[in-house]
Amino acid sequence: MEHMPALQFYNELKSLLQSANREMATLEARILFEDIAKISMTSLQLDKDITISREITERLQKIAFRRCEGEPLGRILGYRDFWKDRFYLSPDTLEPRPDTETLIESVLKSYSENPPPLKILDLGTGTGCILLSLLREFSEARGVGIDISKGAVLTARQNSKRLGLAERAGFLQGNWADRLEKDRKFDLIVSNPPYIPSADISNLQKEVRNHDPILALDGGNDGLAPYKNLLPTLKNHLEQQGRIFFEFGINQEEDIKRLAEDSGATLIRVTNDLGGIPRVVEISYGDK
Repeated sequence: MEHMPALQFYNELKSLLQSANREMATLEARILFEDIAKISMTSLQLDKDITISREITERLQKIAFRRCEGEPLGRILGYRDFWKDRFYLSPDTLEPRPDTETLIESVLKSYSENPPPLKILDLGTGTGCILLSLLREFSEARGVGIDISKGAVLTARQNSKRLGLAERAGFLQGNWADRLEKDRKFDLIVSNPPYIPSADISNLQKEVRNHDPILALDGGNDGLAPYKNLLPTLKNHLEQQGRIFFEFGINQEEDIKRLAEDSGATLIRVTNDLGGIPRVVEISYGDK
């Protein structure tokens, strides 16, 4: 049979994907159908006579088998949707996750009460998803993204070009803020640094452990090494009324608050992610 009913194959695909991740099977089946087969869920529901070619079903089956072997869907497809855009991945970049959208939401909430930032710095930029999403929201802003990985910097530049934001975004290879001129300042500094304690890396899900770069995961013995490195120096790159937003991991809230206060920062707020877990801290070095 050269074609088969699309709804029948969709249900078969969803059942197959459940062996990889039961909670995400429906979403991943929808993504594959819409992106590969070019059939929307609305069309599938309204027209039960839609068929799908053998060529497409074989392609989708191969993807599903790779997924069942533990390869993340984003790695298979080569991209991940984040905030309002699609970001292409490379072996040197962390796969963007929904938890990090909490950082975008936290920034937008803060600047709904303040003049929008014009100069943005993103440290450990990876795919560039945080910086480029913020530039999408703040149309007058320009930004710089820095990553220690050359491959990540190249990927972020490519994403900026695809999204039409290359003229407002620059990317540098470097160790945190070391590449910046000492007197260069920004209105907004954001970072999702590595925050997994070294000893916990081996306990991560194999989808993460085997496919995300360790450099983007390992936060040192206690998971706090990047924050200890950054907090004493970032105030030198922050405008007087500027804001800093960090993503952090589970059970790190009190440590992050202590490190921020020890550096002379003012704690503004901590924001929980969709699961109710404290995820993002907002600080400044001026008045609250």
